[in-house]
Amino acid sequence: MNRLHPLSALTYGLQYGFIWLWIPVFLVVVLAGVFDPVSAAWFPIAAPIGFLLGAAYGVAYYYRFGYEITSDTADVSSGVFARRSREIPYGRIQNVDIRQSVFQRLLGLATVSIETAGGGNTEATLNFVSEDEANRLQSEIRRRTAEAKGRRQERKRDRRAAADADAQADAPTDVEGEHDEYAEPVETDRETVDDATRVPPDPDDVDDHEPAADREPAVGSDPTTHPRKQRLFDLEARELLLYSFTSFRPAAVAAVLFIFFLATDQILEFFVTAAQPFGGPADLETGDTGSYGILSIVSAIISILVTYLLSVAYTFATYYDFRLGRVGEDFVYERGLLQRYSGSIPSEKVQSITVTDNPIQRLIEYAGLWVETAGYGPESNGGSQSAVPLAQHRRVYTFAENLTGVETPKFESPPPIARRRYLVRYSLLAAAFVAVAFGAAYTTAFEGWYFVAVVFLAVPPAAHLRYVNLGYYVGEDHLVIRGGFWRRRTTVIPYYRIQTVSTRRSIFQRRLGIASLVVDTASSRTFFWSPTTIYDIDLEDARDVHRTSRKRLQTALQERAAADDVGLSVDFT
Repeated sequence: MNRLHPLSALTYGLQYGFIWLWIPVFLVVVLAGVFDPVSAAWFPIAAPIGFLLGAAYGVAYYYRFGYEITSDTADVSSGVFARRSREIPYGRIQNVDIRQSVFQRLLGLATVSIETAGGGNTEATLNFVSEDEANRLQSEIRRRTAEAKGRRQERKRDRRAAADADAQADAPTDVEGEHDEYAEPVETDRETVDDATRVPPDPDDVDDHEPAADREPAVGSDPTTHPRKQRLFDLEARELLLYSFTSFRPAAVAAVLFIFFLATDQILEFFVTAAQPFGGPADLETGDTGSYGILSIVSAIISILVTYLLSVAYTFATYYDFRLGRVGEDFVYERGLLQRYSGSIPSEKVQSITVTDNPIQRLIEYAGLWVETAGYGPESNGGSQSAVPLAQHRRVYTFAENLTGVETPKFESPPPIARRRYLVRYSLLAAAFVAVAFGAAYTTAFEGWYFVAVVFLAVPPAAHLRYVNLGYYVGEDHLVIRGGFWRRRTTVIPYYRIQTVSTRRSIFQRRLGIASLVVDTASSRTFFWSPTTIYDIDLEDARDVHRTSRKRLQTALQERAAADDVGLSVDFT
């Protein structure tokens, strides 16, 4: 068994030391309230004892932690009192992620996380190993994972060949002396025999057929051979800046709220000072309705600006020096300024491809490309990972078409009655907003509530923009669904990745004769976001798409079983 880097002993010692420090302190507090001999003056003695015990446990944890790369599994053992030994088969490993903070990069250390398919948590984490050891583990596990997949494919082909041979052996043949000259000739349908004897397709067991000139060296032919890395996409400095300034991270809102919670008084004083030149109050205690209104407007503007700048900084630091490549049949990526990430996206786990853009990005003709995977990734957005953060619109759509093999979609829009539905819906929302303003005017000194009715002017364009950005396309091998205005998503779903297709109708949709079609895949993204949906189309169209999707799903699975096709080209440039 290999051990972690010696600095891990110091890290674990400090970590458990500060955790255990509070155990005797808590006991002293509890016992002091029950027994008179126990006094709160024991804190200076109890706290160091707890820290030393925790530090000792952390060092023991380091010495009891070990890992090893064997021929069939990646083994990890841990635990001081309760031991835990994990043998992770290479066939189940989905990603080997390397993470480096600024501190770790200065010391040449890294954290290695091993993810398995379908897992909700990291299967094993190595804190810390040297940077060279992290790269060695990542490369070695990737190589052995590819070997395990190759052996699985070979066994599958052998089983299929044996099944075909048995079918041929069992086929009726003419026996000498028993030929019936009056019998009708029997014509054997080869495809029927193949379908009857074929091993059922396994979406996880696929093989990529690529031209011999572009094929990687055969994995497993030489144990020392590692697949070379081919670069597919680099995020240029101009694209990184555009992406930072034209996207927004919700985490920035949480950061602003956290800062406000820590320094509420200082921030309020800053708001008052900033609002005074524009007619704000001299302080929070004195002022009239107008000055407080100016203070609110100035505070809101400053808060929005700070939140936006934090979002820009976060995006820039996260996607700095973004690189996408391929090793064998996996996408590999690197990114990060303060914290560096290196991970992989298995092509056989990709469920769908999504092109995203917002109004600003559409205005400058840029878009991003995301892939949805079936499993969990430590740095993924619930199964969604960026393959191309931002690039020119035409380039991104070319990537998507080459990656999936989908033909250029010709979108069909919902019927015009759907636009009327959105008009009514947004009108009700505007009416509710005006009603709230009226209630505030009735219970407070707020006047001019009727000016809020200006929100009705936004109803028609909002309904129109939602309508024109909806569309769907039923292709031969893919279903393409588009929707959204502020963050428009165009999702390409291969039929063989569809898990369920369901038609849903609300009370209002039944009255209008329309329906929504929900297309679900195995992507874990559906746990955090709504599934991909074709909204508000004619009921008959929804039923037709439903039937077509189910039929082409079965056809796609049969074709993939016959060809052992991964269905996705990792060489998509």
